[in-house]
Amino acid sequence: MERVEGGIALPPHLRGGVIALGNFDGFHLGHQAVAGRAIELAKARGRPAIVATFDPHPVRFFRPDAPPFRLTTLDQRARLFGAAGADAMLVFRFDARLANVTAEDFVHDWLADASGVVTGEDFTFGKGRGGNVRVLAELGAAQGLACETVGPVARDGEPVSSSRIREALQAGDCATATRLLTRPFAIEGDVMHGDKRGRAIGYPTANIELGGYLRPRYGIYAVRGRLPDGRVLDGAANLGVRPSFDPPKELLEPYFFDFDGDLYGQTIEVELHAHLRDEAKFDSLEALRARMAKDCDEARRILSPSPSGEG
Repeated sequence: MERVEGGIALPPHLRGGVIALGNFDGFHLGHQAVAGRAIELAKARGRPAIVATFDPHPVRFFRPDAPPFRLTTLDQRARLFGAAGADAMLVFRFDARLANVTAEDFVHDWLADASGVVTGEDFTFGKGRGGNVRVLAELGAAQGLACETVGPVARDGEPVSSSRIREALQAGDCATATRLLTRPFAIEGDVMHGDKRGRAIGYPTANIELGGYLRPRYGIYAVRGRLPDGRVLDGAANLGVRPSFDPPKELLEPYFFDFDGDLYGQTIEVELHAHLRDEAKFDSLEALRARMAKDCDEARRILSPSPSGEG
């Protein structure tokens, strides 16, 4: 997946492309519909298909103290866009410069190399949110930029949104989040050295900081890990502050079944498949070890292939 910076001229081979324009954090069903339409138009016209995103999220720029809320990293989005059929990811760096670009200048200057743009119906842009899809269509028409909008996608009687997904994850409802995302929510990060307490009690974990990701409900999860070499590992993980140990430290700590290897320094992705229980403080390491054994049994059951062959 080619990655290019917004605000400068596109490389010659991408000029005239059709751009799916939005933030696309999570790249859920609704986002996929917008990107899918742009990719469909691009292929029909023999043009490059480009999916644009903003980083950091505008909310992070305007409210730097807001709690972490991201559903994907740029690297994850790049893979998702590529899998959807895009030729490139266009990254608009949301900083003071972009925040002060008017709607007219954004279309005239920042979208000058595109032949078409597809957005969701609620898309806004420009200084003070001065632009919407109507403004985009009017400004685009003046410079030969074809603009389309895609309506919201509904599931369970409500529009699919990143807010719905965040609420589901904060409630520990992995099934709803997975249904709206079309895949399990996944946290990607570098495996770091920890205090080795998991190894001491027979459950060595891969410690990953949560960074800018949304904090799902703390607790124990059935997880699936994806390694850089392509291996996929089932496991159970603690996500939270480990109340049985001092000092509290917020981490995602997956323990992978039947795995004996060194993951330190590697970047892995951990999917959350089911919330098993909330975090709890145990009176002894023996009690913690016994509960972990039960958690692992439950995670194995959840992750085991169904009779139809689906995991």
